[in-house]
Amino acid sequence: MDWIRVLATIGVFFYHCSMFFNPFPWHVKNNELNSNEVLVFSLFVGSWIMPVFFAVSGISMTYALRKRSVRSFIKERLKRLGIPLVFGVFILTPPQVYIERISHGQFHGTFFEFFPHYFDGLYLDIGGKGNFAFFGLHLWYLLVLLVFSFLTLPLFRKVGAKRKFGSFHFIILPFFLILIGIIKTQGLGGWDLVFYLLIFIYGYYFFSNPGFKKALQATIKFHFIIALITSIIYIAWFMKGYPQPGSMQGVIFYALRTINCWSWLLCIFYVADKYLSYSNRFLKYGSEASMPFYVLHQPVIVLFGFLIKDLSWSIPEKLLFLSMVSFAIIVLCYHFVIRRVQILRILFGMKGSKATPIRTINEQHSI
Repeated sequence: MDWIRVLATIGVFFYHCSMFFNPFPWHVKNNELNSNEVLVFSLFVGSWIMPVFFAVSGISMTYALRKRSVRSFIKERLKRLGIPLVFGVFILTPPQVYIERISHGQFHGTFFEFFPHYFDGLYLDIGGKGNFAFFGLHLWYLLVLLVFSFLTLPLFRKVGAKRKFGSFHFIILPFFLILIGIIKTQGLGGWDLVFYLLIFIYGYYFFSNPGFKKALQATIKFHFIIALITSIIYIAWFMKGYPQPGSMQGVIFYALRTINCWSWLLCIFYVADKYLSYSNRFLKYGSEASMPFYVLHQPVIVLFGFLIKDLSWSIPEKLLFLSMVSFAIIVLCYHFVIRRVQILRILFGMKGSKATPIRTINEQHSI
């Protein structure tokens, strides 16, 4: 799980870099868009990247509840998730909304002139009229995870995580995920909230089960083939023409994308277990840095994207510049500032004392 979370955080970073260039709506866009290679990357990664986070978070909750009382668990969640969320909403999000309004021609003036208007109406969608992003834009994951943790806590405490796992679960979950496609609550990160909730619950009850690993090892070739085939069909279908929602083609497309997501989740867990079951200095450092990196990455990408969007550089040049400079700035801010200042450690979801030994994600990053 340590490696999955660290690598998934890096994956989210590159995914949001691609959002600057692909045709999807985003806070700031390049003056030239790419509907080929960058779009393929965005479609491929976007299918499974956030479900991975919720699956790992569900698994991590089994460890958190084993060693913490309910009161301690709630306190830890509010501190590790709530504080970075509030910090992001009031400090990191306003500049992003300002840049979006400037880029979309919805506001003209300085950031200081805009800031009082940040509290005008609720921000509900890119290009909308409301400005107050109560969910922190990309920090919606923290808010949803906080809600899921409290919502499922009575269930998890009453019904423990020890459950038998059989290969039939590989069929049951994708079936339920397809079935809940008829439920429309709020789409975030490419999937509905109910979709994430089911992944989260499954992570707690079954992905953390020892039987899951054995069943996965016996069937991984099948899952890998399905993942490859569905990726090719799904991406090609999307690029040829997105089916009308609610139509029969739309239902089939959603089922195909769901199976694709599910298959890649299984492949990721298998590869991590087989090849990444070790620790080193990079992993220990990355485990501690993953939350600050996640909180900070999008504001930095949006800022540098805004600065280069009208330059005459080619897309590859801008992509290389955006990814390398943004990554370097985030790492430097974390290494030389955030992790060394007590209050910043707390604001970015870290433990307060930098003298605390760095532990693995199961112990320290149980979100």
